[in-house]
Amino acid sequence: MSMNRRRFLADSGKLLLLTGAAAEAWEAFAAGTPETASNYKTANHWWAMFVDIESCIGCGKCVRACKTENDVLNEPFYFRTWVERYYIPEKDPIHPEAEDHPHVDSPNGGYDGFPEIHKKDDPAKSFFVPKLCNHCAHSPCVQVCPVGATFESPDGVVLVDKTYCLGCRYCVQACPYGCRYIDPRTQTVDKCSLCYHRITQGLTTACCEVCPTAARQLGDLKNPSDPIHELLRTHKVQVLKPNMATGAKVYYN
Repeated sequence: MSMNRRRFLADSGKLLLLTGAAAEAWEAFAAGTPETASNYKTANHWWAMFVDIESCIGCGKCVRACKTENDVLNEPFYFRTWVERYYIPEKDPIHPEAEDHPHVDSPNGGYDGFPEIHKKDDPAKSFFVPKLCNHCAHSPCVQVCPVGATFESPDGVVLVDKTYCLGCRYCVQACPYGCRYIDPRTQTVDKCSLCYHRITQGLTTACCEVCPTAARQLGDLKNPSDPIHELLRTHKVQVLKPNMATGAKVYYN
């Protein structure tokens, strides 16, 4: 009996995966819906992320890992996550307002890191701010989508079903955080999915996994033993644009 190479690899992969917890998840994983696996209950999770700005060094590893993991177009202006640098000049008594208007740059989204801009003995300060979809509990993007292609999963992740997406750009305009773009390869919207294919299998996101300083930490707000609760209790946290009342779930320290 003959068997072609593709069929052999597929069947072999299935046999290798059918061990332990993965045995329960195989059918859902193969169907592209890992969240429906019997050992993953969406109602038991509510995902969020904690970002420690003081720990971020602007290395760009998170940006590179995200593009690799999620097949994001490796060109400028296409990012699921990116890093911005805020440069605050020395306090000037003549122009005190300058401190309230830092210079912001993000060369290629921080993909290659950041060139040094501080001069020797420069008293100015700078810091890095990773950006991504905030997976809002009251998402404007979900509200404006005319076909329901953008939706909120029961475990608190805002996702896009590209088979329904029209590429109308309503959600791109509605997002107050600038976290969406149109993929020119498919003419459909793309954004951070919080690595949903990973977190539903018990893994963390690609950006969190490669961060050398643990500046990003995925958290499950429904898990009382998750470290994110201690982080939120012991740190002064805030969300971006709180006046928008979106229920953002990316917390910045």
